Amino acid sequence: MKPARLLKHLLLPGWWVRRAFARNDLAAIGNAITAGENSHRGELRFVVEGPLPVSTLWRDLSPRGRAVELFSTLRIWDTADNSGILIYVQLVDRRVEILADRGIAAQVTQAEWDVICRDMEARFRRGEWRRGALQAVTRAAELLARHFPAGGSKPNQLPDQPLVL
Repeated sequence: MKPARLLKHLLLPGWWVRRAFARNDLAAIGNAITAGENSHRGELRFVVEGPLPVSTLWRDLSPRGRAVELFSTLRIWDTADNSGILIYVQLVDRRVEILADRGIAAQVTQAEWDVICRDMEARFRRGEWRRGALQAVTRAAELLARHFPAGGSKPNQLPDQPLVL
């Protein structure tokens, strides 16, 4: 456990997330997810987290490790076509991770998701929180539409509205 990371997470209040993502920003992200899911069979979940829980810090879990943990906890893997996608934003560590369930990972490489992550982080460094998030959701939808296009009726299996932890 790195002391500097621990201090950053312990000293920043939870409401700090709302400075980056206001209610109307979260609604716009949710609407973009809903619109995008009409073009593909994927199920996108957007999660923003501010300070990490002490138990997570104590285990020295990386942002990627935390994303894996949330992928399981939020049951993103539990979709009919193994088509869950998690876009995880760790605000304090300033990291973005995208995880795809095996149905999508078989067709879209992690390298393609990582490009979206790094672009999103670059926008966030410039304070473009909403724009970065919306661009990432749009680019994810385009990737999914190309590799995992919509077909037939598709129930919405995961909430489209972002989750703030």
